[in-house]
Amino acid sequence: MNRCIQNPLHVLLLGFALAACADAEAREPELFVTSQRCFACHNNLSNSDGEDISIASQWRAAIMAHSAKDPYWQASVRRETLDHPSAAGHIEDECATCHMPMMRYAAHARGGEGSVFAHLPLPVKNRPLGARGPVPASHLAAEGVSCSMCHQIEADGLDTPASYTAGFKIDEERPLGERRIYGPYDVGDGLERVMQSASGLTPVQKTHIQSAALCGSCHTLFTQSLDSEGNVIGQLPEQVPFLEWKHSDYLDFEPCQSCHMPTVREPAAISSVLGEPREGFSRHSFRGGNFFMLSIFARYANELGVSAPVAELEASMSRTREHLQTMAASIGIDELELDGDHLLARLVLSNYAGHKLPTAYPSRRAWIHFVVRDAEGAIVFESGRLRNNGSIVGNDNDEKPIAFEAHYDMISSESQVQIYEGILATPDDRVTTGLLEAIRYIKDNRMLPDGFEKETASSEISVKGQAEKDTNFSGGIDKVTYSVPIGSAKLPLTIEAELLYQPIGFRWAGNLEEYNTDETNRFTRMYRENAANSAIRLADTSVMTD
Repeated sequence: MNRCIQNPLHVLLLGFALAACADAEAREPELFVTSQRCFACHNNLSNSDGEDISIASQWRAAIMAHSAKDPYWQASVRRETLDHPSAAGHIEDECATCHMPMMRYAAHARGGEGSVFAHLPLPVKNRPLGARGPVPASHLAAEGVSCSMCHQIEADGLDTPASYTAGFKIDEERPLGERRIYGPYDVGDGLERVMQSASGLTPVQKTHIQSAALCGSCHTLFTQSLDSEGNVIGQLPEQVPFLEWKHSDYLDFEPCQSCHMPTVREPAAISSVLGEPREGFSRHSFRGGNFFMLSIFARYANELGVSAPVAELEASMSRTREHLQTMAASIGIDELELDGDHLLARLVLSNYAGHKLPTAYPSRRAWIHFVVRDAEGAIVFESGRLRNNGSIVGNDNDEKPIAFEAHYDMISSESQVQIYEGILATPDDRVTTGLLEAIRYIKDNRMLPDGFEKETASSEISVKGQAEKDTNFSGGIDKVTYSVPIGSAKLPLTIEAELLYQPIGFRWAGNLEEYNTDETNRFTRMYRENAANSAIRLADTSVMTD
């Protein structure tokens, strides 16, 4: 026994201290409840066509519910802590900001920090419904971005720099039973009591829950740039789709939810228990850009501890793919000239998203795959072919980690590829995929939304590299000319062009291989096994010469 507690006085003082701690824990507000408190009422919903519009099951199969179980994110966090070991604790806390937000917020409310690896592996089963007291941190972490996270965000402070990087506010005073949860509808006293009894949360009508500013509190993320000693030397706009949206024409008429949570076209009940038809019911499908990770969750559900049924995950992936293939972009050929042994083709690409395309995490890229075939179908010219390992033929960055592909107004060689991407650089201009050693974008030619003015864009969202001076690269469109030698190719020629998109580029996965940890090895294995299906076609066109 330790000497300091052999003394009866010490034992008595220790008892007082333990009692005080227990009392403090008992008085600590239960800030969040887990999603199964919401499932009973907000599931088994459908519209008049029989389409399943259940809030619970759609969320359960979405990326939001799996943010903490994302193997790429876990591998990336591990990489950053190994790159900057002296700042490992801070890195885990910062990286939990968006992927384990409830766990991190609760930890900060107690004066601590969020931890990632202390909670891995995450629990697969939900916490028992009858359990009392604050939800254990591991269960909060496993919930990802859950119901009582978003719906408890206060309106105060939204759409200000202080709210960015998960700077939202949650009421930390009210105990469970008195806590408020916000929604767009007035539910009335009777339904209010039902919900309070089931969840411990009191519904309150607040329209900010449908505002872009609420999404912007997390989807405006700045990371701190660190030197080799772990000292902060700058700040990187890691992903800022909300700011891109604010600098576009979409600001005035389409918030984030209009695309990512599309409304049901008829009045629909939001609850299966005493639910009343409501106008403007938003689907909780959270259609985004990461179809690839949804396929990973479906294929490796047991290994990743995924609780959503595989059929629901596959349905979520299908919704995401449909969204990308029908609402993201278009590509066309507006000029075509054939002069002897030379072909000139000008492509026009349009971005239909309310932000850059692609946006968010900088591992994402889109590119043009351009092919010219002769009368017998043989390839005369090809730029941008995707290999089965996820790399792009001709892309300098896929060939060498220290290089990157330029932005082009005209392409005349098969070794040139028009890739829309963000390329990160360290203070000494070394190309990197390490978020926390990066201090700026050395290239950012991601396609701009309608109304985006390059000249007035702030530094956080501005175009970087050759695209800045390209007059054919502007708000909503990019025009790229292909100048192709065709030699004695047999006519007529067929010109094919498609815009491809990849959520995790080859280099962003490949650079993890050198770390040799459980998390990095697991993800690189999964990437290799699925790389051939890592891209999707957003738009395509073809034309034949006379």
